[in-house]
Amino acid sequence: MRALLFILKLLLKILVAPVILLLTVAIWICVGIVYISGLVLGLISMVVALLGVAVLIACSLQNGIILLVMAFLISPFGLPMPAIWLLGKVQDLKFAIQDLVYG
Repeated sequence: MRALLFILKLLLKILVAPVILLLTVAIWICVGIVYISGLVLGLISMVVALLGVAVLIACSLQNGIILLVMAFLISPFGLPMPAIWLLGKVQDLKFAIQDLVYG
């Protein structure tokens, strides 16, 4: 009975190893994408924010506020933040699978 249980646990570990490897590689790729997009979107949001302030002062209050909201949404504190949160949840899932299978 113990030998059968040992074999089943070993088979489970062998079957789960590629899943953990795939999750690890996917997390690394996503972290790189989020890092690069954060840099690019940070620069773009700075330009849009400066443009929004200029429009706010020179032309229209409504258009200036719209540009400032757009700058916030594309900044690293806006829409990229849920992507970082979701990436953390995927990493938590990977660690939960590892703890469950490998002890």
